[in-house]
This record gives sequence, structure tokens and C-alpha cells, in this order.
Amino acid sequence: MLPAIFGLSGLTLTDDERAFFRDADPAGYILFGRNVESRAQVRALTDELRALHGRDRTFICIDQEGGRVARMKPPVWAAYPPGERFDRLYDVAPASAIEAARANAHALGLDLAEVGISVDCLPLLDVRQPGAHDVIGDRALGSEPLRVAALGRATLDGLARAGVAGVVKHMPGHGRSMVDSHKETPLVTASAEELEQDLAPFRALKDAPIAMTGHLRFTAWDAENPATLSPFVIGEVMRKQIGFDGLLLTDDLDMQALGGTVPERAVRAQAAGCDIALNCWAKMDDMIGIAQGLAPMSAKTAERLERALADTSTFEGPADTSAQAALLATRDRLLELA
Repeated sequence: MLPAIFGLSGLTLTDDERAFFRDADPAGYILFGRNVESRAQVRALTDELRALHGRDRTFICIDQEGGRVARMKPPVWAAYPPGERFDRLYDVAPASAIEAARANAHALGLDLAEVGISVDCLPLLDVRQPGAHDVIGDRALGSEPLRVAALGRATLDGLARAGVAGVVKHMPGHGRSMVDSHKETPLVTASAEELEQDLAPFRALKDAPIAMTGHLRFTAWDAENPATLSPFVIGEVMRKQIGFDGLLLTDDLDMQALGGTVPERAVRAQAAGCDIALNCWAKMDDMIGIAQGLAPMSAKTAERLERALADTSTFEGPADTSAQAALLATRDRLLELA
């Protein structure tokens, strides 16, 4: 199995994609708005991806956060609130905020499981900082680390109840970014002591099944390399200081925060200690280059991947709409408290 996750170009696989994916045997796939039209269409697409490899448990993920980051949109799917809504509720009723976040994630997870998506790139554990760029902004669960951890844990629990694995992101923390990492490399000059605040939610949720790196440069740890490409940040900070031993994905390798070609970035990320290279944009030349450049999946990565997907379950047939409606009603009743 190739330690990579690839994007798809459209609503169905092209002949070239089908042949390449069958040959390359990537660890999984990521869906975007361009891949999503209707419930039946998405389910047919994910079913074909599983059949392609003969794996019932296949890593098929999406960025379905709520708010401005949502690939599955109304009117076909419900709209979900951004993380900031749960943060505001926590100000007045912490236990209610945790319950609302759990119910929200459970309902959202049912949408995903119904169409065969096994992994959601949620929750963000980035601690929001005043004056930072809005690339995180209202997506964050708050500016207090223990609150972020508590709401993040509830989100993971809610997704798991729907049979969907969550991904904590963006390790070791994206909250201090002063620029958009999609366009340039954020430079974080905070001291190692100050960065303890950023690490705290990840440390609290170090048993999460999956994490995603952030493409930021931290002068306190490695002034030369973004975290995704830094053996020190991955080995010493993520694996040792945080204590994370789950499956580690890169953020999208096509982002301009990284230098070099996309295949070169994938090779460097693997050498630095990332388990899986994430390439979102379905550019065939880049995908072929990644497949040619990456070393085969290690036994440790294969074990982490199996563990990450162990409790996922993409059920057949329509979702239980009454159960989902009850979850959304609970969430909305609680959010009204704020």
C-alpha cells in the first residue's frame, strides 16, 4: 500500500484515475466539493473506491467542519456551525457546550457514514490567538487550551458514535499564524515556553487515532523547516513531547507554504516522519511523482492505519433521520443558551 491520500477530479472516477489508483494502491482518498453532488452519487463513488482495493475499511476523508469549511452543503445536507459557536456557549455553560459539540459531531458523522465517508478532518485543536490571521479564526474551539481540548474530545466522541474517525489538526498548533499557509509559510517566533499553550490540547488528546500536521515554521524548534518537513518537530515535539502515536497525515502538500515540487515535498515529509502524504488536487503528474518517490508503507504506519480505521463503519441505506433530527434539536436548544 502506498502511504498517500489522493484527491479525485470529479463526481466519478476517470478511466485514468481508476487505472492509476488500482496500480498505486494508495492508503486512501479525500473528497472536495467538486466530488459531491447527491447522496446517491457520493455513495456510488465511495463504494467504487472500496471495491477498487477490496477493503471494506478504506480511508475516505473530507473536510466537513461546519461554518465556512464544508464540502457537503445545503440543500442536500444540513449546515453545521463553526467551532466558535461552541466556544461562546462554553462561556456560559461548559457542560452544555460539551454536550452540544458531541451532538453536533454525531449528527454530522451520520451524514458522512451514510455516503461511505469514514474519516472527517475535524476537530481543530488550534488555540486561537488575538491578532492572528483569519485562516483559523472562527473555526477554532477557543483561546483557552483546556476548553479546546474538552470540546475537541466531545467532537471526536460524537464522530465515533456515527462510526467516523476524527483527525485532530493542525499539530503542533496553527493558532499563531499571521499569514495564510495556503499562500505562504507562517513564521512563529514564540518561545518554547509560550508554545506549551499550543501543545496542551494535542497533549490532552494524544490518544486520538489520527492527526494532521501544520505547515508552519517555529523558530523555537526548527528555524529552517516547516513542521511537516521537520524531523525535529515531528520526532521530538509531536511524538515525544505531545506523546502522539497515532497516524500522522501531512496537511495538503499543494499549499504554497512548502517549497519544491509536490512529489519532492511528499518525499521530504515521509523522511521527516509523517506516516501519510496528503495530496488533494488530483493532478495526475503530481500523483504519479508521489507514487514513484515514496518508500513503501512501513509496518508501523500500516499498524497505525489499521488502528485508525478499526472502529469506522459506513452503513448501507439511508441514515436514521429521526435520530439525527433529535441530535440537531438537542444541539440547537443548547446553543440558544448563548
